[in-house]
Amino acid sequence: MASKERLFNPTLLLIIIMSSLWGSSAALDTLKQGDVLNSSQYLVSAKQRFTLGFFSPTSYYGDKKNSYLGIWYTNSTKNIVWIANRNRPISDDSRAFLTLDHLGKMKINSSGFGGDPFVIYSAGETENTSATLLDTGNLVVSEVNSNGSIGRSLWESFDDPTDTLLPGMKLGANHKTGRNWSLISWLAEDDPASGAFTLEWVPKTRRLVIKRRGVPYWSSGLNVSLFEYIHPTKGQDYIINTDAEGQYFTYSLDTEFDSLDQERSAWKLQYWGSIMDRGISIMKMSFCYGYGMDDEGCETWNQPECRLMGHQTFEQKSGIFTRMGPDGLSQVAASVFDKRPTIGPADCRDLCWNNCDCLGYSGQEGTGSGCQYWEGNVTFNPDDGRSRSRILKYVLTKEDPSNKDEIGKSNDKGNEKWIVPVIVTSILVLFLGTFVLWRIYRQRVDVERREEKHLLELTTPDRLLDADELEKDGNARHNIKVFSFACIAAATNNFSPETKLGEGGFGPVYKGALPEGREIAVKRLSRNSGQGLVEFKNELILIAKLQHVNLVRLLGCCFQGEEKMLIYEFMPNKSLDSFLFDPTKSYLLDWKIRVNIIEGIAQGLLYLHKYSRFKVIHRDLKASNILLDENMCAKISDFGMARIFKRDGLEANTNRIVGTYGYMSPEYAMEGIFSEKSDVFSFGVLMIEIVSGRKNNSFFNVNGPLNLVGYASDLWQRDSGEDIMDPTLKDSCPMHQLLRFIHVALSCLEDSAADRPTILEVISMLKNETAPLPILKKPASFTGSNVNNEDLQRKESKNYSVNGLSISRMDAR
Repeated sequence: MASKERLFNPTLLLIIIMSSLWGSSAALDTLKQGDVLNSSQYLVSAKQRFTLGFFSPTSYYGDKKNSYLGIWYTNSTKNIVWIANRNRPISDDSRAFLTLDHLGKMKINSSGFGGDPFVIYSAGETENTSATLLDTGNLVVSEVNSNGSIGRSLWESFDDPTDTLLPGMKLGANHKTGRNWSLISWLAEDDPASGAFTLEWVPKTRRLVIKRRGVPYWSSGLNVSLFEYIHPTKGQDYIINTDAEGQYFTYSLDTEFDSLDQERSAWKLQYWGSIMDRGISIMKMSFCYGYGMDDEGCETWNQPECRLMGHQTFEQKSGIFTRMGPDGLSQVAASVFDKRPTIGPADCRDLCWNNCDCLGYSGQEGTGSGCQYWEGNVTFNPDDGRSRSRILKYVLTKEDPSNKDEIGKSNDKGNEKWIVPVIVTSILVLFLGTFVLWRIYRQRVDVERREEKHLLELTTPDRLLDADELEKDGNARHNIKVFSFACIAAATNNFSPETKLGEGGFGPVYKGALPEGREIAVKRLSRNSGQGLVEFKNELILIAKLQHVNLVRLLGCCFQGEEKMLIYEFMPNKSLDSFLFDPTKSYLLDWKIRVNIIEGIAQGLLYLHKYSRFKVIHRDLKASNILLDENMCAKISDFGMARIFKRDGLEANTNRIVGTYGYMSPEYAMEGIFSEKSDVFSFGVLMIEIVSGRKNNSFFNVNGPLNLVGYASDLWQRDSGEDIMDPTLKDSCPMHQLLRFIHVALSCLEDSAADRPTILEVISMLKNETAPLPILKKPASFTGSNVNNEDLQRKESKNYSVNGLSISRMDAR
């Protein structure tokens, strides 16, 4: 054992020294014999078009699991074009490195491989080699001559493709060497393992063919020299090369269209069976179902008898499956799981299609593989994206079969007399439609101009007339600083994807830095936003008038044409939900920190309800709208839904319910009545979430409470309130204080608004342990009463807010 340690340490030291030397130099395009490339280093091609290095695919939930060695377009880390170890992932990339050893072997070493390296290429022991990343995206291992010049090519990544065809790569076969070139899709969106689909070139029929698990699925067709079922792409030349060694297909870029966009061209075989180039499908179909009733290249195969009754398809939807319970009430339907790690979404679709009892499927939540099915007498209930599960379902639809053979068999001569009237009518309709669209456009432009003028009036002295003068002035009627669009674009690197923090009902949120170095968060109003100018002005003016340590600070705004943005101070610890509901971070919130957060939220609400210039009802208080600064101080954000009351106002009514289900008070959700007691109810939900570390709608019990608050209420009635505590608080939480906080939270959740305390009374009960606690009456209605921990089915959410700004939607959800 001692001798092994003596041998190991010098080797490890040598690797570290070589890595340091490599990292100290500029990015290179060549790996020489003896060089080491670790997980934080890269090879970059001569013109910086391609990069080789270690990467981790981002999952549906934004987390990263395994790592791989791959090649990607330098300007887009998401555009992976080749992977060395797709079926042998690295569990810990920090210990991984690529090397070209003294024997000429190019291999990946990692502790995640259990000690055995992954060999990419193995040369003869006497060969002197080097590996170079070319500007074509090809990694080439070449022989190095004695004078240092590059000799013959020994191996290249173009001969070992994954799921992407770059210009110059081949599809086909070499009969002399026995080499076959084909593409294999990823297993799932975040899993590069070999998937269900392959793209091959068939020399006999001179067609491109996609196969699903070896069975023909789609064909490109060939009409003289054109593929029938591929969209013609400007600037690309298709080449079929035939010689004595075999036949292969490739494509090249026309030099007349040598633009930056063309340089990024890559045919990618997607995990669902389509071929995409720069985000656009090059195939004239989306999915094949095997009916043989279309002319887009889909193959025909034997169908289950149940699918022959109609032209059925799957539609991607958000919602839940339900079934009728024994009591005659609708309940959430149970699903069937297939947890095999070798099947992906395409396999799920095929398995569900061939099962006549299957009405829908989805991938397993939290994984890139496996399937979840719904079978039998179930009904799908769509919810417009507000499902508690963030996994979209694929739901079977039924349509009348289309009989294309019968279409067009009518008497052509009998139809000729209708040609002229139809043409004239079409022209009139087109003219009228164009006129109507023009009028709508003009009205929209006029409205936008009036809106921008009104915004200028809100933020500037009367003498200022336009945005240019506004930027020069710097003062504002409401002390709101107005930033130029150019300033914000520069601060966010032109709103690059790398600076995007998240997206909510208002629109995307970006991180930026002002010229003086101050970090900011930018909320950019989206055209498709559920929120609009009313909410923009609401938040703009309201936050400008509100100043409190527990409210997020508005630094300014920006509007230019259709662009409308709000600029906030940046919160380095993001939002409360990103800690609270993440099992890997929740332990960082000990009891003391959680108490400070609860008290901070309460102080912010007290200011809004009692001590600000107006009485303000927030109406969308939830964990994702609570931001945390560097000291974990809570700050309430997102005032787009807030309403202002007169000081003597008690309550108001609205026909437009906004906010988030699970946090709404009963009187607001059912009748549209809101008051400061509505915010108190939301605060009670937040308190239960904070002490339990669970999301209110993260689980359900078919025979009991449907959410966390109902569960907590049932436990309290059974004198088991301590069971709701987050296990991570076991060593830091005094039990008497925990029970007091739960009691106060439940008092905030009373069914009647009159029975709930004011936020001032809440603060008094939290800070003064001698203050009497109210007798709990009737909590807000929650279904069921039988609590059984084993029956509790948790569905924890990992889709955390990243900066907490504008995650509310205009419609209740």
